[in-house]
Amino acid sequence: MKSFIAGKQTNQGYFKSFQPNFINRSWQIDDMSVLQLLSKADRFLGRLDMYSEYVNIDLFIRMHIAKEATQSSKIEGTQTNVEEVFFNKEEISEEKRNDWEEVQNYVNAMNEAVKLLHTLPFSSRLIKQTHKILLQGVRGTQKLPGEYRTSQNWIGGASINDAVFVPPNHSDINELMSDLEKFANDELNPLPDLIKIAIIHFQFETIHPFLDGNGRVGRLLITLYLVDKGILKQPILYLSDFFEKNRMLYYDNLMRARTHNDINQWLKFFLTGVIEIAKNGVDTFDGILQLQKNLESKIKSLGIRSGEAQKIIDFLYTNPVIDASKVDEIIGKSKATHYKLIADLEKLEILEEISGAQRNKLYVFKDYLNLFKNN
Repeated sequence: MKSFIAGKQTNQGYFKSFQPNFINRSWQIDDMSVLQLLSKADRFLGRLDMYSEYVNIDLFIRMHIAKEATQSSKIEGTQTNVEEVFFNKEEISEEKRNDWEEVQNYVNAMNEAVKLLHTLPFSSRLIKQTHKILLQGVRGTQKLPGEYRTSQNWIGGASINDAVFVPPNHSDINELMSDLEKFANDELNPLPDLIKIAIIHFQFETIHPFLDGNGRVGRLLITLYLVDKGILKQPILYLSDFFEKNRMLYYDNLMRARTHNDINQWLKFFLTGVIEIAKNGVDTFDGILQLQKNLESKIKSLGIRSGEAQKIIDFLYTNPVIDASKVDEIIGKSKATHYKLIADLEKLEILEEISGAQRNKLYVFKDYLNLFKNN
């Protein structure tokens, strides 16, 4: 896109901010390598979406969202493991509790935003509501949850004077976000949707419309847009894992598009991420299908208890952390029965004890968790 101009530096008195140009205009892709990556990304995304047709995707959505929540939050410095997402608050150590709550908010924000797509378009209202949930009751709660900022912010540096990047003045946010919203919903614009959402993410991070949480909201928008446009039937593609692994490239490519007007490099990076994550998603679902097959033969060895074991496993697909009280709730038998069942599932290496406690032990569905961690 040779004609692309990201924007310009604007004098704000004692500092300069970046004023982005509007994106709701005609675009022309003139880089063949971008088109080749786009074709490949579409192909792999189609393969991933295919699993929505013949896998009970609802069982596995929670794990996808849990992984996205931990990886997206990790980019911002939060440290929570995937399995800890499924812990109760009292099971999280005091020093990690704030991080855990931020990740829980991310999970809630994604779930609520997907529901809102049934009644709301991809819009400022949706974005603000998602942001409000994200910052509810955590460290950013004093930073206008659900509202665009009314003051200047900056990225990097101890002060605005040595900042790496200064987003546009707050007085321009409504107009810039309105332009972004029109671009997202312009059905007459022939630009392919994967290119559109790559540009939307770039523009959103450039506008930086909130005082806090811009990175997490911006990454959530990628999945929401793909679901909204029907490219994905379910929210099963998350790029935060790719961005986290290539964190410096992620920031550098966003910044290069602003400083050198090199949007093509950003598009190539983004599409490479879609290809890699879609491939990993396909591998994960293949692994799940193979795991289900292996577990069928394993639990048959439990004889009359195999039905109860299957109930536990069905629960574990949606929540891979369990304790004895939850087993009791699921199968409704005597304590002796559920302790015996837990022991059997440990012996079959389906469950693994992770708490090291004498009482109130916690168990994880190890092989299932590893499918998401390894990919």
